[in-house]
Amino acid sequence: MLLKDYIPPPDVQQVVQLYRIVHFEFEAAATLPAKAYPPRPEHCLAFYPFDTEVASYSSSQRQEANHRVVLYGQFTEVTQRRIGHRFLVFQIIFQPGALHRLLGCPAGELTNEYLDASLLLGSQVGDITDQLAACGSYDAMLEVASAFVRQLLAKAKRNSTVADDAIRRFQQMATRWSIDQLASEACLSHRQLERVFYSHTGVSPKQYQQIARFDKAFRLRNSKPHYSWLRIAMACGYHDYQHLAKAYQQWTGLSPRQFHALDEQAPERHFGLHEGYYDEKHL
Repeated sequence: MLLKDYIPPPDVQQVVQLYRIVHFEFEAAATLPAKAYPPRPEHCLAFYPFDTEVASYSSSQRQEANHRVVLYGQFTEVTQRRIGHRFLVFQIIFQPGALHRLLGCPAGELTNEYLDASLLLGSQVGDITDQLAACGSYDAMLEVASAFVRQLLAKAKRNSTVADDAIRRFQQMATRWSIDQLASEACLSHRQLERVFYSHTGVSPKQYQQIARFDKAFRLRNSKPHYSWLRIAMACGYHDYQHLAKAYQQWTGLSPRQFHALDEQAPERHFGLHEGYYDEKHL
């Protein structure tokens, strides 16, 4: 069983932050709980070679199901995902703004959307899913994904700009950079920055920074459960525990302890796995 992030080849890193493979297999009689997905600072293309999943929105009765390839933008709310018994997902996690560059559409059209990827990328994504299903190893899957990304790059709708580079650096430094630093790096006024950032990511710079800080705290808690909540708060740029608790309430509707108790029921916990950091340089 596997839950692992992989660094992509250098030539595709301009648009791909990482590849993520999640592979679980359960007995047919097993009852599988839903997993609560909090907002995280990422745009993703997800391939499901075998069983698909059902995504439910916490804020409504909306459900999406039976998509073999899913494209989703920046989420600002919790979704519940229920997986199948033979579950493998190969995720391409894009750099901030990369989907806007590759597809040409404003990222705001993808915010909080869990879409059938063929609607935007065509039937070829189904062929990639079949290729992934036929792979005999995870390494072979990584090669298939990189070849596909190179095809997307060759047909990109727009070239990279100074703003793209600045937004990418902001993603890496979001818990330490100010919005003023980002505007200066991108050579834009605040008003221009807000407009460009939204078209590239689907949210404002402030929202993105808040989500990035929350995601860092969530993953740090999973990676270092022995850390106190105050230590986690301070490490992630919060003033104190109350500040951190307010962020959890904002993005999940629950307190930190309540949300992590819910996360303990996630399918990967059955195998002793969790969503944390895979490289200490993140801490």
